[in-house]
Amino acid sequence: MRILLLGKNGQVGWELQRALSPLGELIALDRHEGGNLADSESLQATVQRFVPQLIVNAAAYTAVDKAESEPELAHQINATAPGLLAAEAARLGAMLVHYSTDYVFDGTGDQPRDETADTAPLSVYGASKLAGEDAIRASGCQHLILRTSWVYAARGGNFAKTMLRLASEREQLKVIADQMGAPTGADLLADLTAHMARATLTNPSLSGTYHAVAAGATSWHAYACHVIETARRQGRTLQVAADQVLPIPTRDYPTPARRPLNSRLSTAKLQKNFDLRLPDWTVGVDRMLAEIL
Repeated sequence: MRILLLGKNGQVGWELQRALSPLGELIALDRHEGGNLADSESLQATVQRFVPQLIVNAAAYTAVDKAESEPELAHQINATAPGLLAAEAARLGAMLVHYSTDYVFDGTGDQPRDETADTAPLSVYGASKLAGEDAIRASGCQHLILRTSWVYAARGGNFAKTMLRLASEREQLKVIADQMGAPTGADLLADLTAHMARATLTNPSLSGTYHAVAAGATSWHAYACHVIETARRQGRTLQVAADQVLPIPTRDYPTPARRPLNSRLSTAKLQKNFDLRLPDWTVGVDRMLAEIL
């Protein structure tokens, strides 16, 4: 099987190079190698050149706040390009794996949403990701759309690294406490992708949209406290006092794009259909911290 991976150098794309390799011949590209989602003509030519049986799109426009001032570019990368990939997949009889986001929801309430919940994005980014989902489903191609949230990896920048840096420089931190979600490791997403893609290629009835996040839920504030407490236990010297990581509401930290307060996603469908058990968010975060501390 020939696999075309786009976005190879992103957090998820980097882990996918490892996870997808055992499944077949892997062609991994970044935007300078024919995988530029902003260039539809080049992107179409790339798919037609390699004729893959599986396309995995790990590339996206993810600058949530910047998207408010670049709606056309966000839509091109997050909606038009996935639609093109889906059309090519349908033409080739290939399968497409694509990643979406909790930002397709409005974040109201306090319960996990399942895949059938009504969508209502609050931002240009969320709207562009939803449009990408819709284009893929409309194409009729075999597909897996994995909605995820709060993605991190040991490689590159992440929330934990930012908190550790700030905690070593400051005596007090203020962190948002009213946004709830599940930090989800890029390595977990990559492993889920490989397992789900292999199963779905064998059983096309598994095709569809799935929520793919770690188990449990936390706030950014509690996440920061967990990171800082873990670092202290491992001997890391930090300036911030234990009682000076202060919770603040989202309204005290205004941003150009509105964020959903409730990013909880139900993974019952994924776990049932693929016979998997998703680990608690702390498992992956602790593993990541063991690598970076």
